[in-house]
Amino acid sequence: MGTVMNPNDPGLRSFVDVAADSHFPIQNLPFGVFSMEAEPRPRVGVAIGEWVLDLAVLEREGLLTAGDSPVFDGRSLNRFMTRGREVWRRVRADVSGLLRHDNPRLRDDRALRERALVPVAGVRLHLPVEIGGYTDFYSSREHATNVGSMFRDPANALLPNWLHLPVGYNGRASSVVVSGTPIRRPNGQTKPPGAELPAFGPSRKLDFELETAFIIGEGNPLGEPIPVGDAERHIFGMVLMNDWSARDIQQWEYVPLGPFNAKSFGTSISPWVVTLDALEPFRVAGPAQEPEPLPYLRHGGGAAALDIRLEVGLRPAGGDGVTVVCRTNFRHLYWSMAQQLAHHTVSGCDTQAGDLMGSGTISGHEADSFGSLLELTWNGRDPLVLAGGARRTFLEDGDEVIMTGWCQGIGYRVGFGEVAGRVLPTLEVG
Repeated sequence: MGTVMNPNDPGLRSFVDVAADSHFPIQNLPFGVFSMEAEPRPRVGVAIGEWVLDLAVLEREGLLTAGDSPVFDGRSLNRFMTRGREVWRRVRADVSGLLRHDNPRLRDDRALRERALVPVAGVRLHLPVEIGGYTDFYSSREHATNVGSMFRDPANALLPNWLHLPVGYNGRASSVVVSGTPIRRPNGQTKPPGAELPAFGPSRKLDFELETAFIIGEGNPLGEPIPVGDAERHIFGMVLMNDWSARDIQQWEYVPLGPFNAKSFGTSISPWVVTLDALEPFRVAGPAQEPEPLPYLRHGGGAAALDIRLEVGLRPAGGDGVTVVCRTNFRHLYWSMAQQLAHHTVSGCDTQAGDLMGSGTISGHEADSFGSLLELTWNGRDPLVLAGGARRTFLEDGDEVIMTGWCQGIGYRVGFGEVAGRVLPTLEVG
């Protein structure tokens, strides 16, 4: 096979043809769960170009092992993730070796190759993990400032705690769905300005939220916090996330305990989990933190952010074209993933494999980098004009939101694919 190479080496090439702008070159190898019409039982795979590599097939053939029992012939990544970081790294390196252009083992075994490599166009992608718990943070200073300016005092847009801790809330894990699943417009209580009493009905301010999320691979016992310097060892990888939001329902219900029905109706994630190891070459410094965080939140040095380019496209109901309405970057997040996890567990809260931790809406400094319609239209004041002339303040029935993200290397990309969802009309209640 030749010399052993770093799976992140830009010089690596696969015997599988991969386009230069593909999100899934050999330097990525994200994990997911898929099934086929001929074989409907879900199993674990890795994306490579326009193909899915069936890890359950390789495991049965003895070409891949993650321990003393099989982990890839199942409906989630959870069993694999519980094996720990060293196993994740070894499996990724072994898959990389099998896909190398100069390794004949899989390349030249036609029968095995035909069983193990499946065109992605012919598979169904599933929710990649069993999610026991879901937490959503609020870690973009730009987003928090915009929202605070909109609804409170612009001079004091951030609440007093915001610069001292990663604000978050526990969301609803049962309504997290995989990309492509339609999202139904929620009903709820709202209280229009000037109204004496609340009204009930469909949300009129349905919104998207451009987020990423990290997935816990190795949890911590109850009562044992995760130190900030050790936090990334517990993170298996990242996905794109759209945390759909009903702004009018939220505005009425969130005081005093925060979001509830305005968020619980649906959260979409992308099907491929990109490992932190694949993202390692794209580390950058995050924003300066002033005042300095308390000791349990202080990084020991090094780059804590990632250079992930993010975009949101909107296809209006009945339209063919997609208009990119937001371009931003993950590197803008004020609070890092390590700080989020350290704060989440400092109370002694335990985490488990599959737990999902959302970043919160990711907004940049410029108006076209705001990660929600609430900000892009300034709560409906400034409608967006889409390709073809359609105008939007908030989402209408039939609209489709498509988010994507990638890191740009030299001659290759490490990307997440897409997370997409279309809005369905509300169901009548009563």
